[in-house]
Amino acid sequence: MSGHSHSHDHSHGFGHHHHEAPKLDHLNAAFIWGIILNSAFVIIEVIAGLITGSLSLLTDAGHNLSDVVGLALALLAFKLTKVGSNSNYTYGYKRSTILVSFFNAVILVASIGIIAYEAVIRFMHPQVIEGATVAWVSLIGIAINAFTAWLFVKDKDTDLNVKGAYMHMAMDAVVSLGVVIAGVIIYFTKLYWIDSVVSLIIAVVILRGTWSLLKDSLRLEMDGVPKEMNVTKIKAELLKAKGVVDIHHMHVWALSTTENALTAHLVIAPTDLHLFDSIKSDLRHRLQHLDINHSTFEPEFADEKCDEPDC
Repeated sequence: MSGHSHSHDHSHGFGHHHHEAPKLDHLNAAFIWGIILNSAFVIIEVIAGLITGSLSLLTDAGHNLSDVVGLALALLAFKLTKVGSNSNYTYGYKRSTILVSFFNAVILVASIGIIAYEAVIRFMHPQVIEGATVAWVSLIGIAINAFTAWLFVKDKDTDLNVKGAYMHMAMDAVVSLGVVIAGVIIYFTKLYWIDSVVSLIIAVVILRGTWSLLKDSLRLEMDGVPKEMNVTKIKAELLKAKGVVDIHHMHVWALSTTENALTAHLVIAPTDLHLFDSIKSDLRHRLQHLDINHSTFEPEFADEKCDEPDC
């Protein structure tokens, strides 16, 4: 007798949620623009880096390439959430969004390692670099990255992948700024080791931002309760519903980076069984306000002996 809310859940109660349809087109466009602009910039950076011999330009190109991959993955995951479920994947492919946000964070951490390694090597053997070219190319980078970050800014708190994309781009704008400063200093002082120092500072900045992304996505990957949810608070809210005596076996987890689910056993008085449907719809309504849009409840009677461990 478990009640599934997958059928009518999507029609009402979404006014105050972050699931409006126009956002999808807007986000889709943001991802595509981000991919196009950043791919173009990677090509410019590689050419300029090879001509000028600047490691920070080439490193930044590698980092921007990982961004393009990250954006493409996030876009793919985003598309997959729209695909319906089938007999092999009864939840559809929503969870791919969680996998992608995890991969994204891993890619970032890996790119930081490479940057740091290269920078240390170059620090010991500085090379002659054309500061002016480096600075000009990176100025273009600031513009492209800042613009792409701006595309994601208004949706960044609704989805881990959008947040990941936003963080990547915002970091990259900071990275490019560092490279501009390095280029200017090198141009005037001929202190070529500055190139390496900037690369290392970049690495630290990126690592700080990535760490939380890695932690959040790993938590969802392990079916943990999403960070902004509080199980005690959810249970307290459900217990307020008329007819609910107690709640056991409550599980809360993320289906994707934007959707959450809950299952629970509801203890009700045997005389209230005929009210089970209305109790359920009351609970669903309360859950939607808590940003949980998929719920399954099983009735348990107050006079039943429960032999499960957490009773």
